[in-house]
Amino acid sequence: MGKITGFMELDRVDRRYAPAADRIRHYKEFLLPLSEESTRSQASRCMSCGIPFCHNGCPVNNQIPDWNDLVYRGDWEEASRNLHSTNNFPEFTGRICPAPCETSCTLNLDNAPVTIKTIENAIADRAWAEGWIKPEVCKQRTGKSVAIIGSGPAGLACAQQLARVGHDVTVFEKNQRPGGLLRYGIPDFKLDKAHIERRVKQMEAEGVTFRCGVNVGVDVTVQEVLDGFDAVVLAGGAEKPRDLPMPGRELGGIYFAMEFLPQQNRRVGREPLRSNNPILATGKHVLVIGGGDTGSDCIGTSIRQGALSVTQLEIMPEPPEKENKLLTWPDWPLKLRTSSSQEEGANRDFGVMTRRFSGPNGTVETVDCVRVDGKFQPVEGSEFQIRADLVLLAMGFVSPVSDGMLSDLGIKLDGRGNVQADMKGYRASAEKVYVCGDMRRGQSLVVWAIREGRQAAHSVDKQLMGSTVLPR
Repeated sequence: MGKITGFMELDRVDRRYAPAADRIRHYKEFLLPLSEESTRSQASRCMSCGIPFCHNGCPVNNQIPDWNDLVYRGDWEEASRNLHSTNNFPEFTGRICPAPCETSCTLNLDNAPVTIKTIENAIADRAWAEGWIKPEVCKQRTGKSVAIIGSGPAGLACAQQLARVGHDVTVFEKNQRPGGLLRYGIPDFKLDKAHIERRVKQMEAEGVTFRCGVNVGVDVTVQEVLDGFDAVVLAGGAEKPRDLPMPGRELGGIYFAMEFLPQQNRRVGREPLRSNNPILATGKHVLVIGGGDTGSDCIGTSIRQGALSVTQLEIMPEPPEKENKLLTWPDWPLKLRTSSSQEEGANRDFGVMTRRFSGPNGTVETVDCVRVDGKFQPVEGSEFQIRADLVLLAMGFVSPVSDGMLSDLGIKLDGRGNVQADMKGYRASAEKVYVCGDMRRGQSLVVWAIREGRQAAHSVDKQLMGSTVLPR
């Protein structure tokens, strides 16, 4: 598997970023790929470890040692076929997945895991460049029709799988273009939207119909969709943001991250903003509340827009720089991570709770904060203020939006407000309705969305046809 002694002979080498001073001047991707020779060398580090724990870390069940070996031996086309057998969109995951597979790699015990994410991305990009990725058109039609509501990674994966076994698939998307959060939530400097466009064209050639600008429950009724299709898959994501109700919340200049980020993505994509209230960080002191990936995206976007300063607050205590491998491996550890956007010039502060927004002229100017202990209780005498002209709330998402489509369906929700369904059948409580992705499991990763979309497709095809050749 790879070069048996490769992990002993070669050090881990990964992609680098373009210099921050250069990359903050544009919205283009800035990861510098490895050469073919370096990528093959890194693939050779995949050891014959007996139990490939990387499989446990990968939600889409990528056969990582297999395509590492193929890359090492120079068989890139077969590596692409292997990779696509488990992952519909490896160019997405190779760019934006946090790579739990690398955390699970046996070599991570020595802090030098195989560069799995980089190799995956190289395979996908090579496959597109060589023309190996082509529409996979099913010659025999089943006569069955399926509606997919939502075109994020779960909806796209489900739609592609079902189209490839001959079903007539229609994807409903409320926005003007397909992609969901891939298009409107993730900045272009992390995921260029040309990658989405290529996949959409491939899927259209495979027979998928995209109906964009159609909000089910608003522009068409749920009943119309139910009456027009043999099965309906809900893949609308978890879009209800976590709010911060406190004195001054009504002031101007305070927005959810998903009000801010989509606007900039639409500017880059030359789409209408769909708002008479442009949200810009230019010349402002920006405060980002929330320490996750969405908060990081707000930082990178604010810096590119010309913010005077960017501060990020996290209520959790600062995690350790390194994990205890013997306690955490092969699971995902809690440790301090610094994103590319944070490296570009953000001030980060941990263990901080916000108490009040203030501004004498109806617009936020200062934020009152206090430090908290490990039980999130205020530390006496630790109060302080932060100047902020723009506050971005990036504390995650609590559930799908229940008003409209879900309430019209009368569908059962679980205790967290997600659509209730198990991970085997993905059947919702309403007749012929299925659900996958964040709408079922809550806010999660793109790899989990792809996995659930594929598995939901398996279940739908089996229900419609009595059997299925689609993998789970």
